[in-house]
Amino acid sequence: MHRIKSLLPGVLLAGAIAAAAYLLGLVIPDAVLGKTLIALLLGMALSPLAGRFPAFGAGVSWTSKRVLRAGIILSGIALSFTQVLHAGKYALLLMAFTFATAFGVGYVCKRAFKINWKLAGLLSVSTAICGGTAVATVGPTIRAKERDIAYAISATFLFDLLTVIIFPWLGRLLHLSDTGYGLWIGTAVNDTSSVVAAGYAFSDAAGALATIVKLTRTLFIVPIVLVFSWIYIKKEAPAEGAEKVQLKKIFPWFILGFLAVVGVRSTGILPDGAVTAVSRVSKFCMAMALGSIGLKTSLKEVAGVGIKPMVAGVIIDTAVVIVSLVAQAGILYIIG
Repeated sequence: MHRIKSLLPGVLLAGAIAAAAYLLGLVIPDAVLGKTLIALLLGMALSPLAGRFPAFGAGVSWTSKRVLRAGIILSGIALSFTQVLHAGKYALLLMAFTFATAFGVGYVCKRAFKINWKLAGLLSVSTAICGGTAVATVGPTIRAKERDIAYAISATFLFDLLTVIIFPWLGRLLHLSDTGYGLWIGTAVNDTSSVVAAGYAFSDAAGALATIVKLTRTLFIVPIVLVFSWIYIKKEAPAEGAEKVQLKKIFPWFILGFLAVVGVRSTGILPDGAVTAVSRVSKFCMAMALGSIGLKTSLKEVAGVGIKPMVAGVIIDTAVVIVSLVAQAGILYIIG
């Protein structure tokens, strides 16, 4: 009971921030500013005030970890393994190009701009997989600082906003087909809401394909987390003075829960109403968790990271956009 009482103030504060983000979301379209990003920004804005009251500390920390994992696990309800098949082998081939570009260019930017490996990795993960959700999943796995998690999520926001405005116009200028445009948007745009907005702004067919390809990308969060767990062991264990860090001790077990939920959805036994309800709970949990991360991170700290990582994020995003466009054109030309 004492444990619950100590957590309650912080959890309620995080819930209030998430609720406020949803209210603001009624007037701000997701394509402009998603609810999770709103929650993160609200949390950072309230960080100085919340920091004056120690009673919030335990609950905020608990929410940023436990509720985050719950949100990630439940987010699997929006996916199914059959979507990978529907996306087609050409979409998966295209993802191989964009993944290689995101992490390859991210590594080059890390060396060129002297960015710490965790932030550089988060910027690449955001572009390669699924924006904020991927960052929020990988960040705790590699023990990244809250400010780096917040920075990486924020870094791709302006780029996503531009994609919604510019890409439909650019797709028509380039005379892309619905298939070509859908593959391009599905592999090159970060956040799901931005993919949906930019895809359907071109055509219904392009929007549907882009959404399926984007959700397929999200499934790759599982191997990416495992790879970053291994990298963390190699890079951080010697620095921490540990004789040997075993993978099973830092293995992100919640990923198994994520896969289990995807498996349940893949069976098709859940009615659409249940899927929708679980998806909404997942998104609210993510908003609570990111609000908590914001409460632990001040705007001044994020600004203190500097402009170089932001430039690196733009470079990574731009590189993926170009490679995706060229690669899908080549693939469709070969099979056409």
